[in-house]
Amino acid sequence: MTATSAGGGSGARAGRGARLRAAIAAVSGTVDRLSEVSRAKYQNPYAALSWPDSVDPGADWFFTPEITSLHGTPHQPEPDSEEFRRFAFLEASNFFSLNIHGEKALMEGLASRLYRSDLLEISDYLHHFLDEENKHSVYFGGFCRRYGTLYRSRNIPFPAEGDRSVADVLFFAKALLFEEHADAYNVHQARDERLHPLARFINQAHHADETRHLVFNRAIVQALWDTHAPEWDAATRDEVRDRIGQFFVTTWREYYNPDVYADLGLADPWQAAEDAWNAPSQRAHRRNYSDRCLRFLLSTGILQKEPADAF
Repeated sequence: MTATSAGGGSGARAGRGARLRAAIAAVSGTVDRLSEVSRAKYQNPYAALSWPDSVDPGADWFFTPEITSLHGTPHQPEPDSEEFRRFAFLEASNFFSLNIHGEKALMEGLASRLYRSDLLEISDYLHHFLDEENKHSVYFGGFCRRYGTLYRSRNIPFPAEGDRSVADVLFFAKALLFEEHADAYNVHQARDERLHPLARFINQAHHADETRHLVFNRAIVQALWDTHAPEWDAATRDEVRDRIGQFFVTTWREYYNPDVYADLGLADPWQAAEDAWNAPSQRAHRRNYSDRCLRFLLSTGILQKEPADAF
């Protein structure tokens, strides 16, 4: 993908740089407030949680049953059974694994943008963002390493973009999608009194920081889009929109993990994943949990239509 504009010389580049700095400065007040809250709410992940020696996946709930990926499908285990609780534990391991993989990519992208000249206005908050994602990985990794499984990611990375403006929009848009979906699950599960206290704690601790990340992600994605998209040609804008739509779908696809279904003992885990993805109850579930994120992307013009096959 190559981003082009009507004026591609040094003057045009300087103009784009000035507009980006102005856009970043416009959100820096928000970013400064987020940094203040991050400092005030800092939590040491090594002191905040005392890990149990063991857990019993067949006796306790570790994932809300109504939001498991097989809920409402023919493959769903018997309600309130030991098998369903074991499946919910596997779903918790998958959810935490998805967060580990997503946050690893997020930390790499944030670190590469620290102190970049055009992002200096937000560099302080990028430090907090990076630190908090590392802290989250301590929780998620601690759970998977002690009790569960660190499931592999099947997400195939897109090729790196040569054009920095395109790469920035795609990176922060992907971060937005990943964190919006995960936080919706965190909020639900932090409030679910049926869950084991460990599961509730991890979800609540993640959500506490994600509230700031979501505000930042929306602000920076809109600032970058409003700055760069008018300078791209129509083909580039369309391709960026297509890529964001693909991110949207692939982010959800990983919640339907054949490896989880194999560990559950299903005879054809790949078919189960496809059946679950296409189940009306799961399509409705994805729409419900994507609502706020999708409304933001459509209302800002970043997306012009719903991503194909998401619902």
